[in-house]
Amino acid sequence: MFRIVATGILAALFFSSTFVLNRAMSLEGGHWVWTAALRYVWMLLLLAVWFVATGKSSLALGAVRLYRRHWIFWTIAGSVGFGVFYALISFSASYAPGWVVAATWQMTILATPVVLLLFGRRVSLKALLLTLIVFAGVLCINAEQAGSLPLHEVLLGALPVLGAAFAYPFGNQLVWEAREAAHAAVPGGNPVPSQAVAPSGWHNLLLRLRRRIPAMDDPAMQDSMCRVLLLTLGSLPLWIILVGIFAPSLPSEGQVMKTLLVAVFSGVAATSLFLSARHMARSPSQLAAADCTQAMEVVFSLAGEAILLGGVLPHALGWTGIALTLLGLVLYLKVQNA
Repeated sequence: MFRIVATGILAALFFSSTFVLNRAMSLEGGHWVWTAALRYVWMLLLLAVWFVATGKSSLALGAVRLYRRHWIFWTIAGSVGFGVFYALISFSASYAPGWVVAATWQMTILATPVVLLLFGRRVSLKALLLTLIVFAGVLCINAEQAGSLPLHEVLLGALPVLGAAFAYPFGNQLVWEAREAAHAAVPGGNPVPSQAVAPSGWHNLLLRLRRRIPAMDDPAMQDSMCRVLLLTLGSLPLWIILVGIFAPSLPSEGQVMKTLLVAVFSGVAATSLFLSARHMARSPSQLAAADCTQAMEVVFSLAGEAILLGGVLPHALGWTGIALTLLGLVLYLKVQNA
C-alpha cells in the first residue's frame, strides 16, 4: 500500500505543475491560447519519441490510420476532451491563482457521474451525493477569492474550470463508448441505470446518439498512449481555430519552454506514475487509495505557487474549502470502490 500511495502522491506533484506553470505564464504576460496549444504540440513530439523508443511505431501508424477513417469522431472527441478542457483551464489561469484552479478542477468528480448519466450509464447515487461536499469546498474557496477580487474576475477564474470539468470526462467517455461499441446497445443489452432511470423519450434519444458513435475494435484502441495520440490529433483543428480567432502575438521563449515542462511533467511523468500506481493496486481499497492521492494536487499547487510565485496563502475560509474538497474526494472514492 505504501508504494501505491507514494507513487500516487508523486504523480499528483507532477500534475500540480500544470496549475503553477500556467499561472506563471499568465503573470508573465503569456497568452492563454499559446499556453494551451503549445502543450499539445509538444505532446505530439513527445508521443512520437515515445513510440519510436518503445518500438511501437507500427501501432502509432495504426492509430493515425484509425484517425483518418474516423476523423470527424476524433475531431469532436479531441476538441472537447483535450481542446475545450485545456483551453478553459489555461484561460482561467489569467484570473485565478493556480491552487484555486486546482481546487475548482476537483469538480470533475461531480461532472463525471453526470456525464455517465447522460450516456445512460450506471451511477451510484450515494457517491453522487457525497460530491456535494466537494462542491461546498469549491464554493468556500471561490467565496474567499470573491472577497479580494472583483466579481467578474472570480467568475472568469471559476466558471471556465467548471466547464473544463465537464468537457474532459465527456471527451473521454466518447472514446470509451467507441471502444466498447456502445452504439450497438439496445433495450435488454446495456440498461439505463436502475438507480436513476431516464424517461423513455430521453432513453430513446440516448440510444440514437450512441448508435452514431463508431465502433472501434482496432488494436490502437487497446493502448492508452495511442488513445492519447488520437485525442491529441483530434484537438489540433481547435488550436488552429483559436490561434486564428484571437491572433495572439508570438509566444516568448519562456512560455515555449514552460509549455514543454507542462507536457513533460504532466503529460508524461504524472500520467505514467498515476497509471503505475493504479496498476499496482490489487483490491478496490488499494485502487481507491491510488485515486485519492490525486487530491494532493490542491496542496502541491498551493505550496508551489507560494514558494515559486510568491502567492498569498489562503485565509480561514480558503483552508476550510480545501479541507472539504479533500474530505469529499476521499469519501467519494471510498464509496465508489466499496
